[in-house]
Amino acid sequence: MTDNVPTAEELYATFRQRRHESVILPQGNLALTNTAWFYGEPGVEEQVWGVPGWWATLPGDEPGVAFRAEAADGVLVDDQLVDGTVVVRAKNDSAPSSIVFAEGVTAFVIASEEGRYALRVWNAQSEDIANFGGIDAFPYNPDWVIQATFTPIEGGRAVGVDHLKDEGKTREKIIPADISFTHGGVDYSIEAFQEGRALLLVFSDATSGDSTYSVGRFLMCAPNADGTITLDFNRAYLPPCAFSYNFNCPMPPEANRFSFAIEAGEKNVLNREGGLLH
Repeated sequence: MTDNVPTAEELYATFRQRRHESVILPQGNLALTNTAWFYGEPGVEEQVWGVPGWWATLPGDEPGVAFRAEAADGVLVDDQLVDGTVVVRAKNDSAPSSIVFAEGVTAFVIASEEGRYALRVWNAQSEDIANFGGIDAFPYNPDWVIQATFTPIEGGRAVGVDHLKDEGKTREKIIPADISFTHGGVDYSIEAFQEGRALLLVFSDATSGDSTYSVGRFLMCAPNADGTITLDFNRAYLPPCAFSYNFNCPMPPEANRFSFAIEAGEKNVLNREGGLLH
């Protein structure tokens, strides 16, 4: 008896379905309703729009954020009802805190590379989830599965990367290898950032702002054992900022801004009527 091995088209269909399911999760991209950065001096309390309680950064290098609420507010931090002041641990902590404001309304604290904190609020019944119609995408095209060369860089190479909301200020990202491929008789050398155990390629192309999201798209990839890396642009996906204005996404580096059209992968986020969600 022969096992049924799924075709590339079937694997692509599964990927598309999982993407749809992931963005409507209680803390999926479409559920994010607020990212509130704390700019006050340590100990000075601030409120966050739409949720109860008061927040204050801590003195010195003390990690986390102080949160004050009354029992009547009904806020749970780490599954405990808050009645007074507690310290909320951020996502960069080995044991980050969970926050529940109400049924379906959750949150956590994030930290920037500079050590500033923000509260991210998620609503499982958000307006965007209610209006979501799907993610428009190109049909599977085997021509956009490209084999590239992967040449590791000793110690990596740091590059400055712009972000959508950073007003020209760059953030340092590590490029662990040189990646190169040939398309249409032209050689390209691109930059993919280290993202956990994989690499993140942030790119734009001739479809950006036309048939696909204007800011660009993402592609996760990993090197093969034989010194190559597979760039399957059918798996190109929309960045979180395509789903919610409350995300701040990296912009494509100059090397990743292709003049040709990559007609593969995700295009845009659609509403229930088939138009653009945003």
